[in-house]
Amino acid sequence: MKELAGRLTALDPDAGAAVRVIAYFDRLAESRAGLETLVRGAAVLAGVPARLVDAQRRVHVRVEADGARRESDLPPDPAWPSAALTPGGATALWLERAEQAEPSVVDAVILERAAGVIRLVLDRTRGRAPADDPALVETLLDGAAPEAARLHAARRLGLDPAVPARVLAPLDGRPLVVPAHPDVAPPAGRVGVGPAVPVLDLPRSWSEARVALRFTAEGTAQDPGPGVVHADELGGIALLADIVVPGAEQPPDVQALETAAAAAPWLLGTLHAVSSTVSLRAAAAEINLHHSTLQERLAQAEHLLGWPLRTPQGRFRLGLALAMRHLARG
Repeated sequence: MKELAGRLTALDPDAGAAVRVIAYFDRLAESRAGLETLVRGAAVLAGVPARLVDAQRRVHVRVEADGARRESDLPPDPAWPSAALTPGGATALWLERAEQAEPSVVDAVILERAAGVIRLVLDRTRGRAPADDPALVETLLDGAAPEAARLHAARRLGLDPAVPARVLAPLDGRPLVVPAHPDVAPPAGRVGVGPAVPVLDLPRSWSEARVALRFTAEGTAQDPGPGVVHADELGGIALLADIVVPGAEQPPDVQALETAAAAAPWLLGTLHAVSSTVSLRAAAAEINLHHSTLQERLAQAEHLLGWPLRTPQGRFRLGLALAMRHLARG
């Protein structure tokens, strides 16, 4: 193969390089190399970062051109040279080569050979179990299930027990188990996001995701607030979830909010802006009000609620009241 590559290089440098790429990945396949080694090979040969994302099997690997594994918050660019793991399948392997409309011959061979070997590795090690198999997910998130059963479920779902994962709790739907890397987007609607934990700790991530879900909102005038809440960003305020029980009598400050909102339809959106921004001017800008108009609204809201809103203590009380309102709803 080396002799053939040398002869071809003398006639056509691209052809010679392509033969060397084929031989390189053939050697990796014969040695049963792992996913990171294969992605690293693609990156080093191409001279640019390479990225593998297989959403179905919960696989995400990104390697720089110098061979170092390094994740990125940025999503793949559709303009990058890329390949699917199967004909007609979703794009899964990218070479992060900017400003290039078409891949070179060598890039195309790297992608084709790397994708083929990666597919074999995934089929051998991760199988083809549906990533959202309800029975497997239920076992994985059941803290009372035997550890061996949960590890088996994790592997069948395509999760690497050595890689942290987290649970998403949508308002209307089954729990979703996803890798911990940051570029996995939550589904639309209200979603609680559990913390990233080792696979065997996923029951805790599921529990905390459900708590976070209770702090979410529809994002409407009558239910302002974030649609996605991360459990690990709640801190001590998560303890309120143990105190405020849906269906029980509402805390007095929540009752005051509901009464005031009935009298002033603008009130909840305005108060959410006040409680979630760094200053009253920032709050006014967020809801497109003049600063003086916001001051007038706050004076009316203070009268309706019965406590000050323009002091640190008053804004803290307001934030708690709004959070308890979400919790009281369920």
